[in-house]
Amino acid sequence: MFQTLQNWQAYRAFKALPLQHKRIVFYSESGQDWHHFVPVIDQLTRELAEDVIYLTSDPDDPGLQQDNKHLSSFCIGNGLIRTMCFQWLEAGVCAMTMVDFNKLQLKRSINPVTYAFMFHSLISVHMADHEDSYDYYDAILCAGPHQMREVRKREELLGLEAKQLFDHGYHRLEELMANRRTAPPWSNKEDIQILLAPSWGDETVLNLCGMELVDVLIAAGFQVTLRPHYQTRWTTPEVIDQITDKYGDHPQFNLMEQMGETDSLYDSHIMITDWSGAGMDYGMGLEKPVLYIDVPAKARNDWWPKLGIEPFESYVRDKIGAIVSPDQLASAPAKILELLAEPEVFKVNVASLRDEWVFNLGHSSEAAAKALVQLAQESDQRPAQAEAIKGNNA
Repeated sequence: MFQTLQNWQAYRAFKALPLQHKRIVFYSESGQDWHHFVPVIDQLTRELAEDVIYLTSDPDDPGLQQDNKHLSSFCIGNGLIRTMCFQWLEAGVCAMTMVDFNKLQLKRSINPVTYAFMFHSLISVHMADHEDSYDYYDAILCAGPHQMREVRKREELLGLEAKQLFDHGYHRLEELMANRRTAPPWSNKEDIQILLAPSWGDETVLNLCGMELVDVLIAAGFQVTLRPHYQTRWTTPEVIDQITDKYGDHPQFNLMEQMGETDSLYDSHIMITDWSGAGMDYGMGLEKPVLYIDVPAKARNDWWPKLGIEPFESYVRDKIGAIVSPDQLASAPAKILELLAEPEVFKVNVASLRDEWVFNLGHSSEAAAKALVQLAQESDQRPAQAEAIKGNNA
């Protein structure tokens, strides 16, 4: 009850702000979104001196604790108050990472607002999400040219109104590149650190062949760190427990379930995954190979083949690693040694791939801030808002 009261007070305080202070609004579903937003917010507020509003549903969101005179943050919760806030939102542009916007309880405002989606992954738009997950946005800040091409193709096929698309980029990749370090040297299989980091779901590595894969890797002499997706612990914890029951005390095995931990990323020599976007981050950001177990693709719709474009998460797999079928796991150790054989050649190839497929490397935050300022300036020209701003400034 106390949290609800606080959320109501925060909403009232936000609503009372004059419209000119709400030209650029961010909405965060959880504190995890802050990590994607913060470089852009810093660019807007600290470099461009733009006033920014940050709405969040998470009372523990780091965005609520910032010392920034150009940033005003409000926790509106995730219940009725949030629904009301969205329904009557007054803003110039509202930036979010929420897929399926306007399809469930959170709808577009009755007021004129420009809604901008910011990608926080390099995956394609048409297979891993619902076919219409992005249809209700006015603008999309794209991580790479593949996302831009896929959005345009859907608009063309269905006769949808063209969205404003911007070259953004992918800060997570920049962060990994800036913080990467050389993994410990290895001279034999016993020195090789393998990071097993699959996605979650019924048809992913742990659920389909996790125990068999770990058996093969341990028997080959590798060091194995299992880093399951946090959703796996919630949905099918037994697939983790079966492995740890057998190998929990084994000197070659380590379980890592601490969110935010990074040593397992930086100190490993190779990642094993399936269709997780983490594989692209690892391969292209840390310049280390990825072994993909060829489980069924993560597809949330049957429509995606109509686009006639291979999803990027499929296209890139043999460019940053290799693919092994679940019924050929015995070949994984040899494939791992093959992938690790020529690290310098791998780095050159990955750098070329990254330059081709990721926008604004090293400058994504500036590009995003510029796009949001442009959208806010365009919103200033809307007659009703322009009149309101004029009145507030009188």
